[in-house]
Amino acid sequence: MEPVALLSDWQFVVSNWRFLLLGTVVTILLTLSSLSLGFLLGFPAGAIEVYGDGWLKSAVNTVGVILRGTPIVVLIVLFFFALPIPRLGTVPVIDMQMNAFIAATLALGLRSAAYQGQVFRGSIQSIASGQMEAARSIGMTKLQAVRHVIFPQAVRRSLPGFQNEFTIVLKDTSVAFAIGLAELLTRAERLYLQPGRDTAVIEVIIVISAIYFILTFTTNRALDRLQQRYAIPGGNE
Repeated sequence: MEPVALLSDWQFVVSNWRFLLLGTVVTILLTLSSLSLGFLLGFPAGAIEVYGDGWLKSAVNTVGVILRGTPIVVLIVLFFFALPIPRLGTVPVIDMQMNAFIAATLALGLRSAAYQGQVFRGSIQSIASGQMEAARSIGMTKLQAVRHVIFPQAVRRSLPGFQNEFTIVLKDTSVAFAIGLAELLTRAERLYLQPGRDTAVIEVIIVISAIYFILTFTTNRALDRLQQRYAIPGGNE
């Protein structure tokens, strides 16, 4: 009897593969949007911590400490209920509420920016200070030197740290279930909460764990290849 029940649960999970696939799509979209926001804000934050001074550097450092020290679930819930995000409806097919998606992206993206800022700060500091001085000596402003000389090298040096940040953000997207966003974990919960399907909890969790693992593994291997291809000759020179 137990094998029959087990098979029935697995059949139930397999029959809902489209439902879980749509949740996977939302998870991937949320991961990409959050990492993109984190990158756009993280590099300037890292550059300011290295080359900035005065109140701006202090403000960036303070905001970073607050974001890194606040649990992500608190940020997501706070942004969802406290920010005046307009209700933009639901994206058809994937059943994604836009206001929840925006709140989750802001929370995950800003928190990611706080961590990416530290990754970029370290990669910038690993670049010889003489390169900035050389760029300034040929007439570049500090901003131009950062853009044309420091930025390309810092991005390449930061790939190992970015790899780790991707894994963290991907797994943290599951916290968006707290605001009802239809990502992978939320859809998994909806499956085993159906009447009479509480016995399929383990099977559902195993499947979504495998999905998270596949996403993490394939992306990390791709980033490994990217790092090998664009590694800076001479290492830390």
